[in-house]
This record gives sequence, structure tokens and C-alpha cells, in this order.
Amino acid sequence: MSLAAEAARRRTFAIISHPDAGKTTLTEKLLLYAGAIHLAGSVKSRKASRHAVSDWMQMEQERGISITSSVLQFTYHGSALNLLDTPGHADFSEDTYRTLAAVDSAVMLIDHAKGVEDRTRRLFEVCRMRQLPVVTFMNKLDRDGRDPLELIDEVSSTLNLKVAPVNWPIGMGRDFKGVVDIKTRQVTLFTAKAHGTEILDTETMPLEHAKERLGDLAYAKVLEDLELLATAGDGYSDQGFLSGNVSPVFWGSAMTNFGVETLLNFMAERAAKPAARIANGDQIVEPEDERFSGFIFKIQANMNPRHRDRIAFLRVVSGKFTRGMDVTIGRNAETLRLSKPHSFLAQERSIVDEAYPGDIVGLYDPGSLRVGDTLAEAGVMKFDGIPRFAPEFFVQIVLKDPLKRKQLDTGLEQLAHEGVVQMFYRPGLSHQDPFLGAVGQMQFEVLKERLKNEYRTEVKFINAPFRIARWIGGDPEGLAFMKARRDYTVLEDRNGAPVVLVETPYVLRYAQEKVPGLTLFDVEPL
Repeated sequence: MSLAAEAARRRTFAIISHPDAGKTTLTEKLLLYAGAIHLAGSVKSRKASRHAVSDWMQMEQERGISITSSVLQFTYHGSALNLLDTPGHADFSEDTYRTLAAVDSAVMLIDHAKGVEDRTRRLFEVCRMRQLPVVTFMNKLDRDGRDPLELIDEVSSTLNLKVAPVNWPIGMGRDFKGVVDIKTRQVTLFTAKAHGTEILDTETMPLEHAKERLGDLAYAKVLEDLELLATAGDGYSDQGFLSGNVSPVFWGSAMTNFGVETLLNFMAERAAKPAARIANGDQIVEPEDERFSGFIFKIQANMNPRHRDRIAFLRVVSGKFTRGMDVTIGRNAETLRLSKPHSFLAQERSIVDEAYPGDIVGLYDPGSLRVGDTLAEAGVMKFDGIPRFAPEFFVQIVLKDPLKRKQLDTGLEQLAHEGVVQMFYRPGLSHQDPFLGAVGQMQFEVLKERLKNEYRTEVKFINAPFRIARWIGGDPEGLAFMKARRDYTVLEDRNGAPVVLVETPYVLRYAQEKVPGLTLFDVEPL
């Protein structure tokens, strides 16, 4: 098969949602229907003997939440799907932002009883910023919730997004019987089975033939809703969807498997194919370009704690990836041989000999790679970087056993490269006793657990009195002004760039008034 044909088969997407909307459950059910797993374990029970396939970290299994991004690769109906399961906890937004840089489309999961929630709104804005096509899946129809028409209107108005229902629910809660395809008016009726652990039995028939099965009331309600939908809103079109202007809407229940197969069929057949990327400022790199290129969007240490491995996740952008190939790192022009590359089904991995645009490949990293690095065959190439966001919580770390200093330094360095925390150092102190920053408090808890379990090092944290971090740029007088005063704590990030930590925004405004040429950044300058 040609390079262009292989690229056209790829569908790389992520699922975004507010915490507890059912994202990890939906992820696992998509795998079930694709034949990648044969029995779905319930993620609702924190003490369940089977955990979600995508949740590999011990804390995730104990708490029933996702706090890392997993990669899940499988084939379905001739398409090669790369599904990135993003963190569901609000404290891990930065990891989600990085993941969204590596996908071509997204599934926005909404709890139909709650509607558009705060985190959903924030993640959707990131998708809009990256011009990603978004599919909407209204979840938890096995429970009573809001009126579907009201919900559609809320999504459209709250997100300023045109929505186009592809199917429509018949009932909800205990009365949820199935969905009707709006275009064909074909009804799919579901029969619940084994608490959602197995593929459902379904029946499909014309709406008119389903009247007796639905009952007069439900049948009349469906006819009324379809008539209203025909006279209001925008119809679905592939062009509108792929341009990011229209979101197709599906209804179902990930927990009971209702509607999962319909969503999977759509993603395999119509989700966005690999897109072109901008390199070196103005160069357009098409997936069909012969020269291999890709970028690192995630680094994960110790996925296999026994081997103390460090995996860098590479998104292939162009050309053909082959095992053992030599590439150039755009950041420093170093040459790296890509040996032992892996494909993934969460923590399960297998050696991959070749990969194509859209694919995600795991590379063993000896410590030379960073998030945002571009790898290219035959020459230096740099894609637009993946920014880091300014942290909002800060601590200093205290090592309980001073003899474990080497393990602590190794653990902090590797976990900071993953993005678990950010480290800020006092200039000239050789990276000793850094301040740690995080977007959310739970990241410190994750850091403590991972240092203990993976590096055999126990620590405690002392809260630092800061609430704001900003990278310093612009007029050098601004940096000198801050260094000369006690009310500014000027540190360096891991790249040696100056960063100021303060307690209130007032002192930052004061500095900008004194030095008008001072520039402060809440996103790391690239």
C-alpha cells in the first residue's frame, strides 16, 4: 500500500470531557466493539479486580480516575485508529493540552444530565484554537437527564458551535430504547446485556415498523422531535465537520454500550485524516511528503517499573517511520537511532517495524528527548513547539533520607520531563533544592507516590508562599529591577530561562509600571 493510502487509513483522536462524564468507560467500550479487548471491566468500582485497560498507574486503579494520557492503537473496518485517552482530572489539564497537539480530531463527551460543564468548555476552546473537528457524544442516557432539544441548544449557545444531530434518542433512563437515524429514519433498538461487559444485541428497522415496539407515546414523541429538528438548526456535512464549523451529535450510554458502535463507525469512516503541519516557521509539511518527520508530545518514565524505562511518544507527521532509522533532533541537531520502537494498547506494547502519518510510536529515550522536540530524516526540521503553562501551586521538597539524594535528583529530572511538575532553581545553585510548580494540587500527590514507588525515595512538601509564576522577557532592565528587590523571587526554569514567582498580581503590575518595556508570559516563550 502506498504512503498516501496508508496515511488516509489513519484516524488519530482524543476524548475530552469534564471529570466523571464517563470518558474512560467510553474509551474501553470503543476497544470492546473494535475487538481489541473481549470483556470490559467496570471502571466505576475502585475495588474492582479488573481495571480500565487505559488506566495503568496504581493511583488510577485505586481511585477510578485517569491522571495520565494513554495511547490505544487498534484497527476497525479497514481504518487504523490511534485513540489518546486524556487525563480526566482537572489538575492535569497541561497533559491534556499536549495530547490535543498530537490528534486530528476529538470526541467531546457530555453527561446529558449536567450539560456543558466548566472543564468541557475549557477543553473545547483548546480544540477550537487548534481548529480540531469535534464530535459530540451525549452520554449516560441510561439515566434520566435533561430534555434533548434543550441540551442541543445549550451546546450550541454556550460553545458558540453549530451542532448537527446525526441520531436522536428514544426515551431516557429506564425508558431508553435506542436511537433513530435522522437522515434515514432507521431505528436501532438496544437490548441490555451483562451490565455492559459484552457487545449488545441490536435490531434496526424503519421508524414506521417500530411503532408497536416503542408504544404510542414514545412513537409520537420521536415524530414530534424529528419534525422540530427538520425545521431548526444546521444539517450535517463532512465539509462542515472537518473544517471545525459543525459538530455531529450522537446519543448513547457508554456504561450499557448503547450507541457506542454507531460512534465508532463514524470515527473510523469520517473522522479527520492526518493533517499537514507547519515547520521552520512557514514550511508546510504534508503527510505524503517522502521525508520522515514527527514530534514528541509526551514522555513517560517507568511504564514498566522493573526495567526503569523512559518512553517518548512520537506523533508521525510525514513519510514512513522504520525501525532502526537515524533521525535528527531539531532542537540541537543531534543524531538519534530509533531502535526498539513500540505500538501500544495502554501498558501492553509490541515492537513496531513501520508506522505512517497519524500513528503514535513509543521510543526508548536515553534522556536526549524533550516534549516538543521534532525528529526528522535527513536534516534539521522544527515544528511549532508545545508550550508549558504557568503553574498555580508551589512547594519546596524535603528529602526524608539524605542518602537518597541521587535517587531524588533522578526522579525529579525524569518526572519533570514528563510534565508531572515544573522545577525552578535559584541561579548558580547547580539545580539543588528546586521550587516545584504544578497546575493542580494532585500533581504533587502523584509526584510523591511515584517517587516512592518508582525511585524508592520518600519526601514531604512545604508549601511555598507563591501563587503566580511568569516567564520574564522584554527589556533586560525589567529582569535587573526584579533581581534587585526582595519582593520578587527570580529563579530559572530547566532551560535556564528567567522566571519570577510572586504572591499577588499587584507586584507584577508595579514592575511593569516601573519598566514599561518588561514583558511577562503565562505560557513558556518558544
